Amino acid sequence: MTRAGSSGAVPELNGKGLRIGIVSARFNDHIVTALRDGALRGLERCGVADNDIVEHWVPGAFEVPLAAKVLAETGTVDAVICLGTVIRGDTPHFEYVCEAATRGIQDAQMSTGVPVMFGVLTLNTEQQAIDRSGPGIDNKGDEAAVGAVEMALLLKTIRR
Repeated sequence: MTRAGSSGAVPELNGKGLRIGIVSARFNDHIVTALRDGALRGLERCGVADNDIVEHWVPGAFEVPLAAKVLAETGTVDAVICLGTVIRGDTPHFEYVCEAATRGIQDAQMSTGVPVMFGVLTLNTEQQAIDRSGPGIDNKGDEAAVGAVEMALLLKTIRR
């Protein structure tokens, strides 16, 4: 039995040579752009080269899972980062979009075997979105990027 990484500590991540896809939703783009900037900072910190990052934009969070799945199916990326923002309004639309995005992103990674990271903010207020998309490492795009590198490296290890 292999017990790699059994300490629970976050490993030192070297993403050199990994190809990472980013799928971003244009709806609430002022927040999503900040998440994307965070993702790019996280990937840079992990050593992923700019020319190894593939980016695609879609209309909204509802469309993110399909683009992520198709990108993962190409076999050209080691992981996909999904970014979007859904802010609660006065109608049940929020629940439908959040549920579809969540289920779709999970289905994309389970059906392709490629890590597909959930960087879609589902929030009650715009202020909560702003708080989670700031310039620090607590930016949820940054967290999704680091998670993408960690999962891509882990799956490469397991598949060996």
